[in-house]
Amino acid sequence: MSASLNAAVATATTTAVDPACAEPLAVLGRDVTVPLVTGGEVSYAALDYAASAPALQRVWDDVAAYAPYYGSVHRGAGYLSQLSTDLFEQSRVTVAEFLDCRPTDQVVFTRSTTDSLNLLAAVLPADCQVFVFETEHHASLLPWVDAQVTYLNAPRTPAEAVATLERALADRDPYGPALVCVTGASNVTGELWPVKELAAAAHAHGARIVLDAAQLAPHHPVSVQELDVDWVAFSGHKLYAPFGSGVLAGRADWLQQAQPYLAGGGASRKVARREDGGVDVEWHTTAARHEAGSPNVIGVYSIASACKALTEAGFENLVARERHLIAKVRKGLAEVPAVRILSLFGDDAPRVGVISFVVDGWNSSHFAAALSAEYGIGVRDGLFCAHPLVRTLLGSEPQAQGECGAPEAAPGERSLNAIRVSFGAGTPDEHVERFVRAVKELVADGAKWQYRTEEGRCVPAV
Repeated sequence: MSASLNAAVATATTTAVDPACAEPLAVLGRDVTVPLVTGGEVSYAALDYAASAPALQRVWDDVAAYAPYYGSVHRGAGYLSQLSTDLFEQSRVTVAEFLDCRPTDQVVFTRSTTDSLNLLAAVLPADCQVFVFETEHHASLLPWVDAQVTYLNAPRTPAEAVATLERALADRDPYGPALVCVTGASNVTGELWPVKELAAAAHAHGARIVLDAAQLAPHHPVSVQELDVDWVAFSGHKLYAPFGSGVLAGRADWLQQAQPYLAGGGASRKVARREDGGVDVEWHTTAARHEAGSPNVIGVYSIASACKALTEAGFENLVARERHLIAKVRKGLAEVPAVRILSLFGDDAPRVGVISFVVDGWNSSHFAAALSAEYGIGVRDGLFCAHPLVRTLLGSEPQAQGECGAPEAAPGERSLNAIRVSFGAGTPDEHVERFVRAVKELVADGAKWQYRTEEGRCVPAV
């Protein structure tokens, strides 16, 4: 595990704050109630943070305070336009500080992690070799179609991950450009990856490295300088910030040398007609080069607000409390013999609040539907947009797919996918306690309601 992540975990275990007594951060939706098929209502337990975390109340309040002053960015002479431009650019500074970027790094605002990594794929130098583990989320696995891609087998220990990468890099063309793409924390198992060690291996062989921090940044501090990564990508919607924005931050040279990701206003500095009827374009060399069009200033500001809120809350406290919740969930699941938790690196591996599992005798879609309909608990089931990894962990072959990888199966059939529970800074103890209790009751007593298959998913029967 990387030194910075080790330090965060170690600090969390020695902090004076009692994680069992610490209050979760205020998030939207904490007072929402949902109906149960068995009658009555219950407060909704949002345990699908790995897909989209609820917005922090602080973020929502900041955005609401700014909303009346919303204006065009980089385009207007009016007061609101100038204010919005300043807010947009100051958000860039805030994100750079949050990531501990180098002074020469650029922070480019995108739509999401997926968009960020597709942007990086679009600016790769010619003949660039890309190395990516099969364990990656599809956002990290799929964008490199125009490069020479080497897919690396799933490692079973952090040390094996580093050794696997070193062997692959040793066989590459030593004179050509190369890029390694790796996750910071798995969106399936929650396990932390040895990012600093992988970065050192990449640089020792003349390659660069991009960190997919979508699942890491909401849970642990991410330092570009300490981890020594060349780029980092993450999404606002996993960082408690809604409105569809993301970040690609890192070295400027490849970004400046490539054609703009999108051609249009904002990316161009000067456009002139030529005598032959064509146009000459001078593109920006700043981050604006890849931010054509009217930017999502509210989405960008929400990311900056979330960065500030998490920093002020203190990652030591957040990590300590999350480890408390992880221990509570894993202990509860371990008491159910029918439950098997999925893992690459083993039970003792450091991890964030993401846990995937299967239940003997249950189709995962059926189990997730019962958690929702009978207990008011929202989890995820399927292959989590990480099909190769989940199939490796389950030992299964590709099946007929539903939305985002959920195989079509009726209640009671053998599970060909998994269930994922995920939580974070806004999760109260009661939600994970209710989840553990619900798992035990469903395994012991079965579902109280009848379910049917509709478009490949299990839903409560009318």
